[in-house]
Amino acid sequence: MLRLSLLCLALSSAMPALAQEVVQPVPAVAPAVDPFATYLAEVRTRAIAQGVTPATLDREFAGLTLNQRVVDLDRQQPGNPQSTSFSPFAPYRAAHVDAARIGRGRSVYQAQRARLAGIERETGVPEEIMVAIWGHETNYGSYTGNFDLIRSLASLAFDGRRRALFEGELIAALKMIDRGVPRERLKGSWAGATGNPQFLPSIYLRLARDGDGDGRADIWNSDADTLASIAAYFVDAGWRPGQPWGVAVGVPASFDRSAITNRLVSPRCPRVFERHSGWRSIAEWRALGIAPLAGRWPADTVQATLIEPDGPGETAYLITGNYRVILDYNCSNFYALSVGLLADAVAG
Repeated sequence: MLRLSLLCLALSSAMPALAQEVVQPVPAVAPAVDPFATYLAEVRTRAIAQGVTPATLDREFAGLTLNQRVVDLDRQQPGNPQSTSFSPFAPYRAAHVDAARIGRGRSVYQAQRARLAGIERETGVPEEIMVAIWGHETNYGSYTGNFDLIRSLASLAFDGRRRALFEGELIAALKMIDRGVPRERLKGSWAGATGNPQFLPSIYLRLARDGDGDGRADIWNSDADTLASIAAYFVDAGWRPGQPWGVAVGVPASFDRSAITNRLVSPRCPRVFERHSGWRSIAEWRALGIAPLAGRWPADTVQATLIEPDGPGETAYLITGNYRVILDYNCSNFYALSVGLLADAVAG
């Protein structure tokens, strides 16, 4: 009986502690925070401040997810500032100024001559330059890209490597939707370029033109709007009517390149411009023994720089201020040279 009483006493003294352990609440698990969604909420505030409607933001951001593929593509872009070597131009030229692209360009050129001539009269931008840009960017509209611009730009902006650029383009794309451009039309490259001329959204808002008079700047489906918009870009970038982009030249074997070194450092695309010589007039280049390989010289007073994309002993080019307008479209010497050469081939 005594043992039973002691056992009962022990159990009764342990009950409060057992009860306390049983009823102790389990801490709630905080829901996982989605950093991408958090970033979109921040963008929403900034976009509204810039005039994008809340309804557009709510609709376009609903269910939007990160596209890791475009982030990876952006991180793979070349750009090693320590590298001092340059690849030759000849293979790039063979791939981008090939017989098929020239042939199709000539067909487009002939089919669009009346329209092109009118745009050239109005803007001063040569017909063949407009065609060459179209051909170089999307092979005359045959491939304009299939990445969803809103998702791509949001992903690139979130990644942060070039946030100021891509967030600005994301907001510009949302403004395009507010202005009546259907979301399904906003397809393009992984980096956000869209339509036949591959305009970024901010460029579309600023420079896209209605070339056929229907009240819309449709750079996806209208040839007239595409060509008028390309010309508007070149006018805005400072194209000088009546001046060629450049001319192929031969350089004497004894030429002293140290005398024409460019001593200026460009704040924009320095590796592109460091391949150019200092500026000289055409008359000065002729006096130095530089001779055109074909065609006519520009006027003696035209200023030009020398570039030897494949090194000494190969074809060189005297390039004018209009070449730098092409560089404004895409800051690559190979790109600009190929556009100029394709334009010459199309017109020839």
